Amino acid sequence: MRAYPRSWLRKVLGVLRKVLLVLLPENRFGDAVFSWVNFVFDHGRLPDRNRMWFNDVLYAIKVSDEILDPLRVLTTDKEYVKLFVRAVVGEKYVVPTIKVLRSKEEVNSYQFPPNVVIKPTHMSGRVIFKEGDAPVPISEIQGWFDQNYYRETREANYRFLRPKVIVEPMLFGRKGIEDYKVFCYNGRPRLIQVDIDRFGIHRRKYFDITWREQDFSILYPKAENAFPRPMTLDEMLAVAQGIASYFRGLVRVDFYTDGVERVFVGEITHCHGGGHEPFLPREAERAASELIFDL
Repeated sequence: MRAYPRSWLRKVLGVLRKVLLVLLPENRFGDAVFSWVNFVFDHGRLPDRNRMWFNDVLYAIKVSDEILDPLRVLTTDKEYVKLFVRAVVGEKYVVPTIKVLRSKEEVNSYQFPPNVVIKPTHMSGRVIFKEGDAPVPISEIQGWFDQNYYRETREANYRFLRPKVIVEPMLFGRKGIEDYKVFCYNGRPRLIQVDIDRFGIHRRKYFDITWREQDFSILYPKAENAFPRPMTLDEMLAVAQGIASYFRGLVRVDFYTDGVERVFVGEITHCHGGGHEPFLPREAERAASELIFDL
């Protein structure tokens, strides 16, 4: 498939999407137009809702009513997803909650304990690690209450989430634990992404469910060093399958593990990277799609 010229096209689309984000109506039509422009900008080709390629499938979820499935909306919220995980696979897989703060006033008066993770429940990508007695940026956290992630990404599952802040323990006593993300299709685990040094020099590795390393990455460079198979892999895959069986099509189940015995479900992600993340190299998307979708 021919990729569209990227030098001049990216400049035009880069300006266009900034304008569209302001001008387009906040409805499904506006979401679709914005998503189409972004897809061409990010992937250098036109999207096809019927093409079973990874980013086209994400695009189809994003612009269709699938993203509005009530269960997808519920489990987008970082507080409520724990209710679902607890009910489906059990309490042992739920990251403990220390506190949920529901207003700026609660943030201002709350005494944050040491060694915690602070996140908005209604957005993605924002996180603060409070190590020891380090000060907490109260104004930044309060600012989360004024932000609607939908307006940044047009991912409609975020649109009506109530702003909240969740405080959790720092799992396994350290900040830089790896993220294991299991992509599932029609209830079956198909591909594993490992994010390494996410808050430093971010790298990724990809494996099939037998822990056979794949020769590509997505958005971030591929980590060069070998990465050992965790002893908890089979358990993570079983839990991912139990969760994914409740969703149609593609869904991502995210985990934290000590690699030996403890496994926690971090969150459930319904549109990986908003559908914006290109493959490295780009032509690897076809092979990855064959693996995920059994093409």
